[in-house]
Amino acid sequence: MLSLRRRASMALGACALALLAAGCATAPGSERAMVSVSLPSSAPLDAATRLRWLDRVSWGANASSDAQLAQRGLALWMRDQLNPRPAPLPAAAQAQIDAMTISRTPVDELVMALEAQRKAADALPDEEQKKAARRAYQQALDRLAREARQRFVLRALYSPNQLQEQMTWFWMNHFNVNLRKANLRALVGDYEENAIRPHALGKFRDLLGATLQHPAMLRYLDNAQNAANRINENYARELMELHTLGVGGGYAQADVQELARVLTGVGVSLQPADALPNVRPALRGDYVRKGLFEFNPNRHDYGPKTLLGQPIEARGLAEADEALDRLARAPATARFVSRKLAVYFVADEPPPALVDRMAAAFTHSDGDIAMTLKAMFESPEFAASLGRKFRDPVHYVMAGVRLAYDGRVATNVDPMINWINRMGEPLYGHETPDGYPLNEAAWASAGQMNTRFEIARAIGANGAVLFRTDDQAPLEKPALAPLAESGAVRAMQGGLSPETREALTQAKTPQEWNTFLLASPELMRR
Repeated sequence: MLSLRRRASMALGACALALLAAGCATAPGSERAMVSVSLPSSAPLDAATRLRWLDRVSWGANASSDAQLAQRGLALWMRDQLNPRPAPLPAAAQAQIDAMTISRTPVDELVMALEAQRKAADALPDEEQKKAARRAYQQALDRLAREARQRFVLRALYSPNQLQEQMTWFWMNHFNVNLRKANLRALVGDYEENAIRPHALGKFRDLLGATLQHPAMLRYLDNAQNAANRINENYARELMELHTLGVGGGYAQADVQELARVLTGVGVSLQPADALPNVRPALRGDYVRKGLFEFNPNRHDYGPKTLLGQPIEARGLAEADEALDRLARAPATARFVSRKLAVYFVADEPPPALVDRMAAAFTHSDGDIAMTLKAMFESPEFAASLGRKFRDPVHYVMAGVRLAYDGRVATNVDPMINWINRMGEPLYGHETPDGYPLNEAAWASAGQMNTRFEIARAIGANGAVLFRTDDQAPLEKPALAPLAESGAVRAMQGGLSPETREALTQAKTPQEWNTFLLASPELMRR
């Protein structure tokens, strides 16, 4: 009889073989017509095909989502996903979100209270008291960051609007900020909630503007320090290189410098809303304050500017709007964004013809994200890619828990956050502005596969940790996800490789069976 470790090696070996083989081969609808997907055939999909669509469009297939898709039909289900309406989470999940500080307290109040706490700590004369007060300040920031992660996980697991949650993660990665900088731990939850999520399937230009006016972005890329005669180019460079035009998108260093001048005065204020700065009388009409966002004309360069070969009219914050219009509507942006979406949803090297069609849809719809996705979802390239895209760590953990614990609401998602951390993709944790890589090579090392086997065992055999609110509380016994009994798992078993089926027959317990399934090559892909 084979040992558990030997059976683990068999499962991992099968995964390695599969990897080697693969290596060789504004809420949408409110301002425009509803976006639908036209599919080549109106015939009902078989269960295996439904699961492959779910694995790609949602955070992971399970029996309940498969039942919904079967009942609605793929065309109507996709229409619902592209045009999300407010939809409640299960009550037990929503209650956890509602209890969070980030859900109950506006971000400007949170940040200003924390700033007062920091200043009070720094002013303490006693060194021991100062250390304790500073530690309490850091703990408060950590708590807010933890809430943001927990809220994201709960929505990814249980929201009916699965595509919206996928796109929220995509855009958070595209417009990346790192929560370890400055006070971003207090800001990242609001950044996701109010700058990213409302526009995740809307117009790209609106999304771009929302990120520009959020203090998380302005702090992370140092534009809060960008002022006339003290230019900081960090945000201007990334705005063109990573957010819009892309490398080779037709801009030069002179354009970076000019855009940085356009963005002077665009920053953050931690002063009370009624504490206006002493703006020169001639410029007072240009002053803007929205929550923590501030445009201070005293810090703005009002000189003549040229961006991408065209002049920018000197008129304060409106210069930034003109620049964003120009960047969002550039052909290079349509292609750069479309290709990145195709990498995320289709293939590490997406077919150029598909990218061309998506870019055309982006351009013709004035940057409508849902319309761009529609062109992709309707394509034969998308259908042919189902089941082949390698899961990054966040997708792997979400898919495993959705499949294993369908119908149960986790009361403690912190273990999931820790599993994601162990695999090297902590939420809001990428240090550099480029975000996490979306390709297989970044996540398919031997070390990663070994870690994934341990995570598979944690999900499939030790999932009771997800259903206790206190780390000291006893675990449920038995706490078992009976995966072999799931209708979704039964439907997918016909597509498992002989190696995976052989590994499953070696399992001596249901926990081992779960582990081997979740660690299989097929479950590594979506």
